[in-house]
Amino acid sequence: MFPLHRNRRLRVNESIRSLVRETTLSPSDFMFPMFIAEGEKVQVEIPSMPGIYRRSIDLTVKEVQELFELGIRAVNIYVKVSEDLKDNTGKEAWNPNGLMQQAIRAIKAACPEMIVMPDVALDPYSMYGHDGIIANGDVENDSTNDALVKMAVSHAEGGADFVAPSDMMDGRVLRLRQGLDAAGYHHVGIMSYSAKYASAFYGPFRDALDSAPREAEIEVPKDKKTYQMDYANRIEAIKEALSDVEEGADMVMVKPGIAYLDIVREVKNAVNVPVTVFHVSGEYAMIKAAAERGWLDNDKIMMEQLMCIKRAGASLISTYFAKEAAILLKKQNR
Repeated sequence: MFPLHRNRRLRVNESIRSLVRETTLSPSDFMFPMFIAEGEKVQVEIPSMPGIYRRSIDLTVKEVQELFELGIRAVNIYVKVSEDLKDNTGKEAWNPNGLMQQAIRAIKAACPEMIVMPDVALDPYSMYGHDGIIANGDVENDSTNDALVKMAVSHAEGGADFVAPSDMMDGRVLRLRQGLDAAGYHHVGIMSYSAKYASAFYGPFRDALDSAPREAEIEVPKDKKTYQMDYANRIEAIKEALSDVEEGADMVMVKPGIAYLDIVREVKNAVNVPVTVFHVSGEYAMIKAAAERGWLDNDKIMMEQLMCIKRAGASLISTYFAKEAAILLKKQNR
């Protein structure tokens, strides 16, 4: 009761504030999403994501080594494949000599302790830009799951530590767990995109991989709303996360991040596995655009948002700010 208790006593200066701070950040809280391109010595900046690049495998490996030196311990990798490799089956996704498989092997050879979590979804390989196989005008759930199992096993064969299904098909976590175990990869984990919303925040990411839905000569969904979640829903996210844990997920993810912190806390309270949050491309791009115009301080907003995601319940944050934030934390801790 005031005046016996004055809460401002604990805010007098930074030393006191640091003593009682409830949430802290470190580089090991971050996972860096990386885009991989074909070729050698290729580095192309993504126009809608300043500072983020599509890199060939050789330059990706160099970047991974730098990330590890900064204390970052996980990367989430995506590939941009040639148009001539795309079809409606996704078969390039489990090519043992495909771009993703080559990238996994190269990263693990150069930096064995870096945790590699390749994306498991068919949209980079789909001629229609969808996360699964199109049949009868929609994404067919069960045949897509069959393809995803082949894809995940090929990632495990390449040396992946976790597979990261981002497709939102029903039952895919169970099918992946069964498929990995049957192939002898009991040690390979699953980080499931459990509550992935049909969000407009993904635009820059789809530019990076050319993975947006496309018009076609056959009937295809115009968007991903038949499998990604309705952003009006909260209880459904809890149900999805609990289902994935029952099916064998080792981690669950909420995506996007800042606009969905209520969902992060709900999921964190409901599950007994680590919760990952994806601070997505649109959230990154908005900060960069405002900072370029002098409307916001890039570093301050970056750290505030990452701290808020951690405070909401994230065990791991997949963020395009991972490298920037790790460098800043290193300077602050000197």
